[in-house]
Amino acid sequence: MVTVDEMAAFCKRKGFVFPSAEIHENLAGFYDYGPLGIEMKRNIKNLWWRSVVQNKENVVGIDGAIISPESVWKASGHVESFVDIVGYCKKCKKKIKLDKHEIGIAKCPNCGILYENNGEFNPMFETTVGAVKEESKKVYLRPETAQMIFVNFKNILDTSRVKLPFGIAQIGKAFRNEISPRNFLFRMREFEQMELEFFVHPQKLNDCPNFDEVKNVKINVLTADQQENNDQETTQMTINDLFSNKLIRTKWHAYWIGLRYKWFLDIGINPDKLRLREHTKDELSHYSMETWDIEYNYPFGWKELEGIANRTDFDLKQHIKYSKKDLYYFDTETNEKIIPYVVAEPSVGVDRIFLTLLFDSYTEEEVNGEKRIVLKLHPLIAPYKVAVFPLVKKDGLDKKAKEVFDILKKEFNCFYDESGSIGRRYRRMDEIGTKSTVTIDYQTLEDDSVTLRDRDSMKQIRVDIKDLIITIRKFLNGKKLENLGKIIKKE
Repeated sequence: MVTVDEMAAFCKRKGFVFPSAEIHENLAGFYDYGPLGIEMKRNIKNLWWRSVVQNKENVVGIDGAIISPESVWKASGHVESFVDIVGYCKKCKKKIKLDKHEIGIAKCPNCGILYENNGEFNPMFETTVGAVKEESKKVYLRPETAQMIFVNFKNILDTSRVKLPFGIAQIGKAFRNEISPRNFLFRMREFEQMELEFFVHPQKLNDCPNFDEVKNVKINVLTADQQENNDQETTQMTINDLFSNKLIRTKWHAYWIGLRYKWFLDIGINPDKLRLREHTKDELSHYSMETWDIEYNYPFGWKELEGIANRTDFDLKQHIKYSKKDLYYFDTETNEKIIPYVVAEPSVGVDRIFLTLLFDSYTEEEVNGEKRIVLKLHPLIAPYKVAVFPLVKKDGLDKKAKEVFDILKKEFNCFYDESGSIGRRYRRMDEIGTKSTVTIDYQTLEDDSVTLRDRDSMKQIRVDIKDLIITIRKFLNGKKLENLGKIIKKE
């Protein structure tokens, strides 16, 4: 597998991600997305939003402010309870953030000795609002996006006419003053989150009509009991098994875990590198009754990709207490005010998904004695959906290729290239994950047909230009190339 440093170099070289402000003094934990990176990142966010919001009739979205008053974070418990554990190597003096389950087992990679627990640290970024010092107020850059959902709970009830069960989703930036940002995009100081808070009547936690959608999803499971017994061997179970055996306590929580796990499988992540790990009692957050992490096996080990917590009614109660405002839900069936449960909070970093997909798709192959690097990204994730090439830049092929490009760019994010040999151009597109390539050759001038190439198999078929958009659409949505036309050649 490619290393973290090699992946960072690859991303910079190809235009996915750059170290931020590199020409000045680059600050650790901050990155800028380049032309390819921003397209891929946008695709990830769009697919998440489609799955979590657009395809659900009972989920709405918001876009909350980044800076909030101190009282918000006192209510949430972040001022008092949001702490990182500082790991310290006595030999090389290196400091890192330790997760609770890493205390006593994490070793310094430089020295091989165990990190010592060097105390706790609140990673929230603090600043002030107000031009006059005497009138300024302490505020925080949000360390998560969830709290803006809770403080807007009443506004959404009043304007969206939502009824339980329902969800509120958000995509946005969050900030944490990490002790030691590391592993490239995995742990950063400025990052982007995608979160959903799903609200359910506290007496109807198992009334989940959607459960059949996910009950047969197969998952590699590592329970809290196994970890406490030093057993790291996962067991494959279905979501139905997890709920029926009371490993996941509520049906709605199980549903969202299954839906999110399946989403990662659907966008092409290797199932052998995914697992679902239950939080042990000593690592549960202050707000959580039960948390499960979807983890990926990175080059630096198994780490959290997405967390899915059962927050119960903690947050709404806290904001009622601190704000003295009415954040209750009126149940028209029982004519009573209730505080809904957040029975599931899927929370994931866009940047972490981005990095995971790059590691998972990065492939080195040998073709005709030459090394080929391929990003075998899901077609809907890849920065470009189609590349358009003239076979050579003469005899009118370039002009015809531009005409085809103009047709396709209205439907797909396309790339046009006419420099270098056709083989070299194919390799450049393979390396950045472009699934389909259209080549205009001399036969095109005769019969208005082009070749369509598959990134992974390197097979090609011939397609009439008039049928090209619908053919590419079918191909990007999972149809095999051989089912769309006769294979004419393979590299």
